[in-house]
Formats: sequence, structure tokens, C-alpha cells
Amino acid sequence: MPTALITGIAGQDGSYLSEYLLSLGYEVAGIIRRHSVAENQDSRIIHLESDIRCYYGDLLDVPSLARIIQTVRPDEIYNLASMSHVRISFDVPSFTIQTNALGVLNILEVYRTVAPKAHFYQASSS
Repeated sequence: MPTALITGIAGQDGSYLSEYLLSLGYEVAGIIRRHSVAENQDSRIIHLESDIRCYYGDLLDVPSLARIIQTVRPDEIYNLASMSHVRISFDVPSFTIQTNALGVLNILEVYRTVAPKAHFYQASSS
């Protein structure tokens, strides 16, 4: 059974991708960025709770990415995590650049060193 790791699993696209991959027989794991208020941060995937494994992490925290990828040992990595809200991206431009650009570099570097045989998919935000 192939294993997929989805960053941004708690978002709209991550939840749909999780359901799809599970229907194909995948083992699915995901990364959730922890908010200070935990309520509703995983509301889109709560119905999948018994079928997926979730880990708290952040694209800007390289050690957490390395730990998660070493634990999951994915065959496929789907990077869906980003700052995708246009108005808020203008309110916090430095964070947006760090997450959407440096975050991709971070996960690619960990991927290259920890799971180089995995397939990698990058969903970018403009």
C-alpha cells in the first residue's frame, strides 16, 4: 500500500485529496499547522480521523518537517500548505513570502535528504 504525506491536509484541497487517496487504498498522513485556538482547525478532516495520521508541523520549521518525513517515510509528498488567502497575504507579506517560497525550499531540502525516492507534487499559490 503506498503512503502519501499531505502538507495542508486540513485545508479544502488537502481534505479532498485525502478522501481520494484513501479511496485508492493509500495510507495517508498529513501535516497540520497548529493554531493557538485548536477548535475547527481540523474540521474538514475530522470524519477521516480514524483513517489518517496527522502531525503538527510547519513549513518554516525544518526539524519538524524532517521528523515527520522520517516517521512517515512517504512514497508521495503533496505540498498543499501555503498562505492562500489573498487579502491576508497583503496584510502579512513577509509571512506569505516565507511560507510560500522558503517553506517550499525547506520541504524540498528535507525531501531530498530524507525521502529522495518519493514523488513530489507542489501546488503553488500566486
